[in-house]
Amino acid sequence: MEKIECDICVIGGGSGGLSVAAGAVQMGASVVLLEHGKMGGDCLNYGCVPSKALIAAGRRAHAMTGANRYGVANMEPQVDFGAVKDHVFGVIDAIAPVDSQERFEGLGVRVIRETGHFISDSELEAGDFRIKARRFVIATGSSPFVPPIPGLGDVEYYTNETIFELRERPSHLIVVGGGPIGVELAQAHRRLGSEVTVIEGVRALGKDDPDFAAIVLDQLRAEGVEIIEGAQAERVSRSDDGIVVHLPEGRDVHGSHLLMAVGRRANVDSLDADKAGIDTNRAGIVVDDRLRSSNRRVYAVGDVAGRMQFTHVAGYHAGIVIRQTLFGLPAKAKQDHIPWVTYSDPELAQIGLTEDQARTEHGDRVEIARFDFAENDRAQTERATVGRIKVMVVKGRPVGVSIVGKNAGELISLWSLVIANGMKMSAVAGMVAPYPTISEINKRVAGAYFSPRLFDNPTVKRVVGLVQKVLP
Repeated sequence: MEKIECDICVIGGGSGGLSVAAGAVQMGASVVLLEHGKMGGDCLNYGCVPSKALIAAGRRAHAMTGANRYGVANMEPQVDFGAVKDHVFGVIDAIAPVDSQERFEGLGVRVIRETGHFISDSELEAGDFRIKARRFVIATGSSPFVPPIPGLGDVEYYTNETIFELRERPSHLIVVGGGPIGVELAQAHRRLGSEVTVIEGVRALGKDDPDFAAIVLDQLRAEGVEIIEGAQAERVSRSDDGIVVHLPEGRDVHGSHLLMAVGRRANVDSLDADKAGIDTNRAGIVVDDRLRSSNRRVYAVGDVAGRMQFTHVAGYHAGIVIRQTLFGLPAKAKQDHIPWVTYSDPELAQIGLTEDQARTEHGDRVEIARFDFAENDRAQTERATVGRIKVMVVKGRPVGVSIVGKNAGELISLWSLVIANGMKMSAVAGMVAPYPTISEINKRVAGAYFSPRLFDNPTVKRVVGLVQKVLP
């Protein structure tokens, strides 16, 4: 068995792990990276990248059916589902070199394609290697959670890790789970020609503002997606033509294919974390605000850290850990400036507190500023007027922003900058956005916040009147 000593051992070659490894080695640390699966992890191979590529194909197909709004004849898209998947994997292949073993070895990282498990508080084994490190970073990510539904083991079902391998278009896709993954893939498959039914045990898109989520769900229903809320899947069985999901009160949903999209679970089982004195729970590795585990030499980043499960969070965590492990500087991970987006059409984006959360936490101190996409000239030119933005403000500073509409995922980035830096609404009101752009919506909602203070204020009107009398 080969023994290796290094400054940092990174367990997991997904977004968070690769960011730590690349940053650390380029700043002079010796780094070992363990990855037993595909380099790039879930995001590149099974998550963000393939799903957005599939969504892009669905958007093009859907655009053909509504072209008459622009004076162009509608057409029924002819979808080659296998060619769509070629597009999906072509996108993955284009990005893969950035995450490849060859690139990281070129940077100076020792890459070992094995599963690692701890044997002590400072050592782990991976295949024929024993690695002793000054610091460990666990970045093992998460996997699809598949609930123990009776009969599920007797039928073929898909998760986000396998659905993209399917090259024949499902005639009727049943999606169990109405969160972002389920909603995104449901709409994409519907636009590519499948019948789709979504089954959600509570409320679809339940983590988002309910009024804004309703706009997205209404659009899916308008496109022909059946959405069943408040119904747990009680049992699954086979039928002559596919699969049946049995719901309460004797309701059955028949389909040809089944996608399970009910959530994620952290990948901790193979680590033997207890042998290193690392505490775990149902969410993953137990960490403090510094992302440090109960073993002070071990950190966790990304999905396995038990916080928000997004690729951009993993990258953010990587920066927090690098500051501490390389420079010994104190750094804490926050969440109030972290946005998330559901890449439906229209898109749904959120940062910080929703309106309900803000009112619960801040009571009457909360002010709400609103602006509709229909009042934006660029949205009118694009026929993309379904949407709105809502900003929750306390003492002049935003504490949460909800956006639904075209480019919501792009618009939310500004608010991350504002909240991360403690900026006030006046900073947004003072910016100049090019005309005509969707981005003007951010400035206009800031103007909506200040309008009552300027236009409905008797004192302002008196001051203006006095000034007009004395001006030459």
